[in-house]
Parts: sequence; structure tokens; C-alpha cells
Amino acid sequence: MPGTGGNGAVTRSTLRQQIADALRDEVLAGRLQPGQEFTVKEIAEQYGVSATPVREALVDLSAQGLLDADQHRGFRVHEYSPADYRGMIEARALVTDGLFHRYLDEKSDISRAARAALEARTDDPRRAAVLAGVRRRGEEAERAAAAGDLNILIGYDLRFWRELSNLFGNPYLADFLHRLRVQSWVCAVQYLRTVDLRGRLWAEHTALVDALARRDADAAHEIVTAYNAHSLALIERLAAG
Repeated sequence: MPGTGGNGAVTRSTLRQQIADALRDEVLAGRLQPGQEFTVKEIAEQYGVSATPVREALVDLSAQGLLDADQHRGFRVHEYSPADYRGMIEARALVTDGLFHRYLDEKSDISRAARAALEARTDDPRRAAVLAGVRRRGEEAERAAAAGDLNILIGYDLRFWRELSNLFGNPYLADFLHRLRVQSWVCAVQYLRTVDLRGRLWAEHTALVDALARRDADAAHEIVTAYNAHSLALIERLAAG
């Protein structure tokens, strides 16, 4: 029956995503270490599910750059280097800088139609509520950063940037930036978990929201540039021992 088949497909797709999310969180939490190997069977047994959604989830994570597939040995957590992190930071900067200046800078050569569409979104009363929600996410991230609570920080930071980038109305850029941010956290956690992080992590999320709320592209650029420089210096210093 079409209805039954459709429900089964949705269930499997949901399970596939749940497994992918759970494994991603295991990597971010440091419970799956860089280079650690495992098989589809091991993961299926761990979660008590069939091999098919597990295999699909692992393929998805491989496509996102978080896992490496080995035809004969299964999968292993990808091992990133400080050089990889530098490349991620550069890519993130290009994306965020492009977003901020394209949509906020009055001197931008953005088309009239695109600017009109943005202004329609930003003048919508609902935007204030969305920004307030993003700001609350930023406040939680700042508290976690000050306390050195990496697990809490990563969760709120990813949600903060996801919701913030969605405001600009380009889902392709939002998805690309989210993927970069996940990869950069995966790369960073292996170094960050070796030290006391209290007071050492970037915590200017709300300042960035405030700059964007007043449509100040230059201030937003300066905040993100300082963030990237701080993050890169911290990881390279920790990696050097």
C-alpha cells in the first residue's frame, strides 16, 4: 500500500538522521576519537537497529567529511590537522563576510530585487522575535564559553550560527556554513579537551547579533575577524604543545 510504504520510508529516513546526529555528537563529545575505527555491525548493535539505516548514516557522515570509509575495515573518524583548521577558518570567513556585506552594506552591488526581498524580511515584525531567539542562544553560548563547558558551548554555538545564517534567506549558504562549523568543531575538540578552557574561548555572540541588528556590516566583519584570529591562534598553540 502506498501509505504504508511512505510511512516506512519516513521512519527509515528519520532513523538514519537520528543515528547520524548521535554519531556526530559522539565525535564532538570526544567519545569517538580521531582515527578510531568501527564497523556497521558494531554501530547497529550499539543502537539496536538494522544495518541499513546505520550504513546510510555513516555514508552521510563520510560525505560531510567527518568519517573515512574503508572498503575492507569499515569506517574511522577523520583525523584533521591544524592546517585543516586554518583552511576551515578561511572558508568560514569568506562565507560570513560575503553574507554580511552582500546583505547589509549599502555600497554592495546586490540587485535591487534581492535587497528589496531582504528588507521585506528584516522589516517583518517576526524578525525581531527571531533575532531575540538568536541572541538568547548567543547568551547561553557565552555563559558556556566563560565556564569552559565545551559540550554546552558547541550545541548552542551551532544553533546560534544556524539560526543566524538562516536570517539571510539563502539555504545553500546556510547549509554550507553549518557544515563548515561542524567540521571546524570536530577538528578543534581534540585539542580543546586537553586544557582548562575557562575564560579562553570566544564569547562575543551577542555583540555580533547587535551589530547585525543595526545593519552594521563593518562591525560584524571586525567581530568575526577577531573571532577567527582568536580561534586559530588558540588551536595552533594547543597543537604545538
